[in-house]
Amino acid sequence: MMTGISLQVSGRRSYFPGRVPRPGAVNRQTIENNGTVDTLVADRTDKTIRVLLAQPRGFCAGVERAIEIVDKALQKFGAPVYVRHEIVHNKHVVESLRAKGAIFVDELEEIPEGAVTVFSAHGVAQSIVDDARKRELPVIDATCPLVSRVHKEGQHQVRHGREVILIGHAGHPEVEGTRGQIPGGALLVETVEDVARVEVKDPDAVAYVTQTTLSVDETRDIIAALKERFPAIQGPDVKDICYATQNRQTAVRVAAEAADLLLVIGARNSSNSNRLREIGSEMGVSAYLIDDAGALDPSWLDGVGTVAVTAGASAPEELVRELLHRLEDFGNVSVEPIGDVEENMHFNLPRSLQKNLEELKVHA
Repeated sequence: MMTGISLQVSGRRSYFPGRVPRPGAVNRQTIENNGTVDTLVADRTDKTIRVLLAQPRGFCAGVERAIEIVDKALQKFGAPVYVRHEIVHNKHVVESLRAKGAIFVDELEEIPEGAVTVFSAHGVAQSIVDDARKRELPVIDATCPLVSRVHKEGQHQVRHGREVILIGHAGHPEVEGTRGQIPGGALLVETVEDVARVEVKDPDAVAYVTQTTLSVDETRDIIAALKERFPAIQGPDVKDICYATQNRQTAVRVAAEAADLLLVIGARNSSNSNRLREIGSEMGVSAYLIDDAGALDPSWLDGVGTVAVTAGASAPEELVRELLHRLEDFGNVSVEPIGDVEENMHFNLPRSLQKNLEELKVHA
């Protein structure tokens, strides 16, 4: 029998290495059925904590691709590799890449001449691309393909003479990048109330796009309000909404429905992680967004029998493992994966990773 926690994670096995048992935590078992773990039990004589582990959770295909791009750029070109803004919204990921030689900057001006440059998964405005071209920086674009699709949709609508409305959160890097990729910009609406206030040039020549980290559920009422005010408005199919955002929100609803407490692992500046916590609160469940296991407040477990656990799209599975081990400090832990959506999405790496430094330069 292996030592550690083995769970089926979104269609792929994830093995969590064991650790030295503490007093009172003995006979840890993995119970397997046809190679798939159904339940983990940590035997103790005191409190029992039932953990509902939302599936899917954690890294999405766009995040995995962005991290791999930085890793492979470091391997091919050596350190340092400069990344404009956080590659994804997670400090653990950022620190891990920084330790390997990545340098994260806020502005392009901070990047030295000739240094390999990576644009983050959230995408950048066209003005940033133009500045990089003028400086002939060797650029690798890690923009999530789903974000790039939104850019192309907005550009398509402008070419057909329509003014674009963007549903999203003000100040989010993806929103700033998308507005900067659409010629003439985009009008931003965050709420149904904003729809009533937005002013367009021609009510019959309007289109909308959405921030990818908003789900179908989040955008439904705003889209309905837009269609009511602008009957001729054009917009993308709902399939263009980020699959990962919708899947994680659906899974957390199922898990939270049977839980006393919801713990969401993710960064404070992560839009999708914040929304996962909000869903729990809206369902009447005590819900907390935490960076990692160290942020768990033991008082949250008072009177709690069942804990739902999930992670935002930028949170590595390692942080989930550490939280499960942390919960073992407070009782016997039984873990039950919950959710039946398997994610098999994969995005190819950019061809630019196959080029040399001179070929990477975007010449003016």
